[in-house]
Amino acid sequence: MSPLKIKEGSTSHSAYNLRPNYSDTVERHTLAVLVENEPGVLARVIGLFSGRGYNIDSLTVAEVDHTGHRSRITIVTSGTPQIITQIKAQLGRIVPVHDVHDLTVEGPSVERELALLKVSGTGDHRIEAIRLADIFRANVVDSTLESFVFEITGTPEKIDAFADLMRPLGLQEVARTGVAALARGAL
Repeated sequence: MSPLKIKEGSTSHSAYNLRPNYSDTVERHTLAVLVENEPGVLARVIGLFSGRGYNIDSLTVAEVDHTGHRSRITIVTSGTPQIITQIKAQLGRIVPVHDVHDLTVEGPSVERELALLKVSGTGDHRIEAIRLADIFRANVVDSTLESFVFEITGTPEKIDAFADLMRPLGLQEVARTGVAALARGAL
């Protein structure tokens, strides 16, 4: 107790409150970055992550405005709230970056990913693979006597679940596009 009989750090309004007011919880965030479509921009954005030891869980890039020469980079990353805030601030300072949106905190958004999965098998395994594909609304885009290639679109969690179920049935290969995301509703 201090001479004023106030417990140390008892109020968050104290000038001497040295307790950290941030969270150590690691969160997954989807960032949408609008950039100039010019050489080297992607390398600069990715360099920001690698130079600071941040991980990118998913990365999708495509030109979205042909006349304005702009591309959209969708990045899924994980970090504490402080790290995510720092990433957004540093992205905003890169010269060819026009806009940075954190779709995770700005409201509801829609995320989708496309995956191709090659599953090999015969007999009952083939029948079960087709049955599961029907349940997950996956399409058969190629078929041989030994294997199928399935195309599935959905959330990353849906694709993970489908891949997990296909593993014991002979999953051989997986190709994923990465997350594409948009905010829901009006601007």
